[in-house]
Amino acid sequence: MRYAHEVGKVRAAEEALMARLPDGALMQRAAAGLASVCARVLPAVYGSRVVLLAGGGDNGGDALYAGARLARRGARVHAVQAGSKIHEGGLAALLAAGGRVLRDGEETAAVADADLIIDGLTGIGGTGGLRAPYDRLAALASQAPGVVVACDVPSGVDASTGRVEGTAVHADVTVTFGTHKPGLLIDPGASHCGVVELVDIGLGPDLPDPDVVAARPADVQPPEPGSESDKYRRGVVGVLAGGEEFTGAAVLATGGAVRGGAGMVRFASVARPAELVRQRWPEAITTVIEPGPHGPEVLERVGRVQAWVVGPGLGTGDAGESLLEAVLTTDLPALVDADGLTVLARRRDLLRRAAPTVLTPHAGELARLIGADREAIEAGRLEHVRRAAAELSATVLLKGSTTLVAEPDRPVRVNPTGTPRLATAGTGDVLSGLVGALLAGGMPAIDAAAAGAYLHGLAGRLAAAPEPGGEAPIGAHDVINALPEAFRRTAQGVARQM
Repeated sequence: MRYAHEVGKVRAAEEALMARLPDGALMQRAAAGLASVCARVLPAVYGSRVVLLAGGGDNGGDALYAGARLARRGARVHAVQAGSKIHEGGLAALLAAGGRVLRDGEETAAVADADLIIDGLTGIGGTGGLRAPYDRLAALASQAPGVVVACDVPSGVDASTGRVEGTAVHADVTVTFGTHKPGLLIDPGASHCGVVELVDIGLGPDLPDPDVVAARPADVQPPEPGSESDKYRRGVVGVLAGGEEFTGAAVLATGGAVRGGAGMVRFASVARPAELVRQRWPEAITTVIEPGPHGPEVLERVGRVQAWVVGPGLGTGDAGESLLEAVLTTDLPALVDADGLTVLARRRDLLRRAAPTVLTPHAGELARLIGADREAIEAGRLEHVRRAAAELSATVLLKGSTTLVAEPDRPVRVNPTGTPRLATAGTGDVLSGLVGALLAGGMPAIDAAAAGAYLHGLAGRLAAAPEPGGEAPIGAHDVINALPEAFRRTAQGVARQM
């Protein structure tokens, strides 16, 4: 796992460590790590043109000390003093190494001509939008042709949440110290970071439990069949999806469950979607139920299952509500998506259950569930997914540019896989079936949701770019077809940015 800690915890760990170290030693560790990464991204350090954007805080000091190290290796290093203050020790080191401070008006040309720009404008404590001249310098750096390396976090990105208000630096590389920060992993902040490099400065023993974690391939462990497995031991998932109007959701959710490793899929709906599922997925057991509201006994006709998926294309009227209520009155794990979430927005009482419940909303659906503004959710995904998990007493998988999975009193899981090509109709239905299969296989709710998001995102990448050379448009069925390869790559530990 990659672990991320919010700013207050990082500050406390830094203070504890600094109390045991000589004065200035921690900053020197950070500067050494920053300079090392900068040296790697430059074709050659000697003769390279480096510009430091130095604010008055510790990040400005890190940038200045790193610049001094590069200057001693032959780089031509110039510093831009962003505000009225500058780190005196760092400035003295830079000047002693042969660097210089640019005069007002020189920075525009220097940044445009630089091979490398180090962003040390603000640190992890920066919140809200950048003010002048920081916003102007951040824009200059983002537009420059040279490589931009951010110190700890791109200036303008809230390190704890990923919020971006106004101008922020777009870095090619972000060098972060001691631990990841949530804002480096969560959009919109994550999209400003480029490649994130973690430098160990010795904080580990002083850091508490993380606030956010992001999986690596070895952390994703879907159920594997053993020599004694049969279809019942592998997990039977029940899918209630589709209606006369939205038949495709039934086919796609069932496909996600079939390719998601379920030992058996039991599908139930009205006649038309049931027939389409039977044609496309003959391995699924289909049950036709009559249109209209039903009592809990309708589930007995479907047969015994170990987890339920309910909602995709089901409709939001009395019939869909009755099926959702029937599922949520059972003592089995249940995943609710799409139309089921719309019903829950008016029937939150149905969530008063002891069994695990996974909700998979996008920002608009979550807005209806918790009475929030959609744009506020997109801007502050972390705080809203936590709020939803606490209010709804459920595992909440918030879909979007960064998929987050939250449960009350647990670190939030950030999904590192995916592609914008997944923003197409039906892929959410595939995810629902996939997570439902993992639930039926016995995974705890938060693990099933996080593993499902990981595999789904990887399958999307594989479908969009099966060979090197760029991504192509995909449909939901392409994601289903790529799931077996996503499972294989994850098991082999070779999932990576493609």
